[in-house]
Amino acid sequence: MSAAPPVVLVAAGSDPSGGAGLQADLKVLADHGVYGAAAVTALTVQNTLGVRAVHAVRPAVVRDQLVAVLEDLPVAVIKLGMLGSLGVLSAVVEALEVAGQGIPVVLDPVLRSTSGRPLLHGRALTALVHRLLPMVALITPNLREAEALAAVVGDLPAHCAAHGVALLLKGGHGTGDVLEDRLLLPAGGQLRFAHPRVASRNLHGTGCVLASAIAARLALGASMGQAVEGAVGYLQGRILAGQGWSLGAGDGPLPVGLLASSREDGQG
Repeated sequence: MSAAPPVVLVAAGSDPSGGAGLQADLKVLADHGVYGAAAVTALTVQNTLGVRAVHAVRPAVVRDQLVAVLEDLPVAVIKLGMLGSLGVLSAVVEALEVAGQGIPVVLDPVLRSTSGRPLLHGRALTALVHRLLPMVALITPNLREAEALAAVVGDLPAHCAAHGVALLLKGGHGTGDVLEDRLLLPAGGQLRFAHPRVASRNLHGTGCVLASAIAARLALGASMGQAVEGAVGYLQGRILAGQGWSLGAGDGPLPVGLLASSREDGQG
């Protein structure tokens, strides 16, 4: 009998079009041969053209989903995506305190949708910075999210370092033909990952995909630097693989969850 694969527990919103949120997360985990469990934090009404509505799951239900999985499955890594409200964020913090002690957490701070709809702000954003962020191993903001977090805490890298949190500053919203992601390690020093900008209309869910790929690689035993480097390469491969397809009338999804059958770009 073969050994069970490592388990990653995702807490994220549902995207019925499948390009982002927990649907994308689970596909990415499958690409890496990792078992994915999932707690739903919100039900979104969206497609490739944008988010039409967000319906939050009751905080107690979010907490109970997480605790139920954590009490039963050998979760190696937890990946947090869209939380959507102060109540849900507080429920996640409670679940981590009750049943998630010692498990590395990858936090993708989803503050607004690709189409620009705000998804977390105000007191919830403050709570994310001061209550949740100190509990995680890695946070993965894009440039705009990093600016929003810095508006709350001031020096975001210093705040992360003070709590032993690695900070991945993603460069996808930067300018120029070459993008750079910077991993700031809490013990000091940083790693830089440069890659060419790829022109594509299919970029929906890239933040979810990257964070889930990092979580998968951490669960498989990679170091933080190795996990980020491999995940950046995986995402770049998925963007390139999706350049030529058309799925939806708007910002299309990446071709994730397909490597088990095609294996066209390996695991990096």
